[in-house]
Amino acid sequence: QVQTVESGGGLVQPGGSLKLSCVYESGLKYYEIGWFRQAPGKEREEIACISGSDDNRYYARSVKGRFTISRDQVKNTVYLQMNSLEPEDTAVYFCAPAEGSSYLGGNYRCRFRPDYDDWGQGTQVTVAA
Repeated sequence: QVQTVESGGGLVQPGGSLKLSCVYESGLKYYEIGWFRQAPGKEREEIACISGSDDNRYYARSVKGRFTISRDQVKNTVYLQMNSLEPEDTAVYFCAPAEGSSYLGGNYRCRFRPDYDDWGQGTQVTVAA
């Protein structure tokens, strides 16, 4: 049962920007929501996560300082603003709800089901000249 719908991807030149949207089911309104990406031939990786209360965020080192995650609880939407895009950011981007969160070594981290398989179709981001 797909719980999220991603959109906003496209083709952009290096250094450009895109804003992705993740619309989630209303029942997930207070859940942590994470963004993931999967490049060809690589494992899916978590790149950002936002708390249900919108007061905590996590960013992977590869995107920190360039990407910003935010949410609009009225619209049941989580956004990913991506700036200074690089060819290495080319991937299919997905979002998913977390089952909880915690602080590890002082850092906020979301916790996802290892067997989560309700992924949406994702949205393709291609960064190329």
